[in-house]
Amino acid sequence: MSQGVEVMGLYVRDQDEALAFYVGKLGFRVHTDVRNGDYRWLTVQHPERPSFQLGLFVPGPPVLDAATAQALHAIVAKGAMPPLVLTVDDCRAACERLRERGVEITQEPVDRYGSVDAGFRDPSGNGWKMIQARR
Repeated sequence: MSQGVEVMGLYVRDQDEALAFYVGKLGFRVHTDVRNGDYRWLTVQHPERPSFQLGLFVPGPPVLDAATAQALHAIVAKGAMPPLVLTVDDCRAACERLRERGVEITQEPVDRYGSVDAGFRDPSGNGWKMIQARR
């Protein structure tokens, strides 16, 4: 029996807004988009990592009560959640492409630890590190 992480969830303030960002600006693809009443299970995947899905979930019922959901929205918006990491072939070029697509760059590319990294945020406030793959 093989095991592994298949889906990692990310809290977003609006699933349609998140979908437009992850698909339209980052180049992810929709994997699953289904509804069960008011609940929507929405996952996307990076085209080069088809076995891994990123869940774009709005905190709230039926999983969380309204007060907890409100607190999570505030925490995410402040950028307080741990960053996700995206590897790229050329960090500086990728940063420019994202900037041209209107992505908020929070850290310009920096040479560090034998590689180059930069930072950006999604519309909900989730932070990302973009790291150039070592050659």
